[in-house]
Amino acid sequence: MFFLGGQTLDKGQKVRFYCCKTYSMQKNGYICASQTVYGIFAAIMNRKQKVEIDFSAGLTEVWRVLTEKERDVLRKYSLIRHFKRNELIYFEGEEPKDMMCLLNGKVKIFKEGVGGRTQIIRMIKPIQYFGYRAYFAQGRYLTNASAFEASTVCKIPMTVVMDLLKGNHNLALFFIRQLSVDLGIADSRTVNLTQKHIRGRLAESLLFLKDSYGLEEDGATLSIYLAREDLANLSNMTTSNAIRTLSTFVAERIIAMDGRKIKLIDIEHLEKVSLLG
Repeated sequence: MFFLGGQTLDKGQKVRFYCCKTYSMQKNGYICASQTVYGIFAAIMNRKQKVEIDFSAGLTEVWRVLTEKERDVLRKYSLIRHFKRNELIYFEGEEPKDMMCLLNGKVKIFKEGVGGRTQIIRMIKPIQYFGYRAYFAQGRYLTNASAFEASTVCKIPMTVVMDLLKGNHNLALFFIRQLSVDLGIADSRTVNLTQKHIRGRLAESLLFLKDSYGLEEDGATLSIYLAREDLANLSNMTTSNAIRTLSTFVAERIIAMDGRKIKLIDIEHLEKVSLLG
């Protein structure tokens, strides 16, 4: 058995560190991970396909403010976890212990409301950090997090993060900015979800998904496939209202739908609907 950033690798896995060493243990697939001054590259491979993701663009701001010793600490204590679709990553009331960074996949942060109704607070995309606010607030999680699809998450103990923050003011400033941005987004969404009409809320959610996850190669289809219930929970409305409003958007040729696939035909019109509420 070997360790990757604190993670035990069972027999049969093959792990390659670019610019470092290679450990092979005879299996069909392997996980590639690279940590350099410019960032982190990771890829998950198997016989049929190779998926390679460049994380340097998202991690450079954090990575560049760390000393080599601090980078070694992160390598040593980071833990890579894989979550299946709909698997809980943390739950409301749980004691926070780790800061998390989504490496691959999609994660939703949600809260159970009155009568068991779910409200999606926000969606996490690669590379975003989450799960650390509750620790800074010295409280427990107020929300739940689950994998919207098969996802890979890097977990770093908050005790390690706190030690790094105490000795690196640039890293502390980074997280102050992150918390400030998150607070601003939360303020904006609170107003929009309570003051906008159904059409405006749904239009805003579709634009939010576009900005967060982008579009497919056709330049129009959202790169995330949401069930009507999830879209309703993101937009603070009932599932039936979401279905009716989507049908109206289709009739007005603002969007087109094929199952869970949503194609944005008239983004300018959608932005106008969102703006007017």
